[in-house]
Amino acid sequence: MDGMTTSARVYAGVEGDQRRAERRAQLIEAGLDLLGGPDGEKALSVRGVCKRAGLASRYFYESFTDREALAVAVYEHAVGRIAESALRAVAEAPQEERALVRAVVATLVREISDDPRLGRLVFSASLNTVLAEQRLESVRMFVGLTIAQAVDFYDMPSGPELDLVGHFVVGGLAQILTAWLDGAVEVETEVLVERCTDLMIAAGSVR
Repeated sequence: MDGMTTSARVYAGVEGDQRRAERRAQLIEAGLDLLGGPDGEKALSVRGVCKRAGLASRYFYESFTDREALAVAVYEHAVGRIAESALRAVAEAPQEERALVRAVVATLVREISDDPRLGRLVFSASLNTVLAEQRLESVRMFVGLTIAQAVDFYDMPSGPELDLVGHFVVGGLAQILTAWLDGAVEVETEVLVERCTDLMIAAGSVR
């Protein structure tokens, strides 16, 4: 009997953890809807995100202390999705300069085209008090990934000049993608991918 009771408790604990994880994922998805929407941070509230997720407010506080904590989790989730897709594209692309660069650009464009919430949240130039530090960290992370790929592919040492190129490429691409999402740059998807590929290769030619 004791063994059965212990097993039941373990099972219930695992089930409880899974349910909490599922509720947390629901809240993050609802938060992405709001933060990645046209109103951004202004639209985010505990009541609003719970209503969108279809969960009672008590479930919010089992995962997050407040709306700021949710905003950070949503942002990290969005950045993680984009970074994972970009790294996968690099791993699967032919090991040739244009093929590699184009694979990354095409993947980023596809990600934000399929889910514009990601682009608005991650690449938007507008900063807010909650996510300013997270956005700065994400830029550093993307620059670091860019530099690491360049060092590996071209078998070259890192240094200040390569740092400049990394920041230029990441910042420039982010601005282009933001403008494209907002409709300020009106070009077809394939044109966007090819021109961004050209620009990134040209920027890298200073190595």
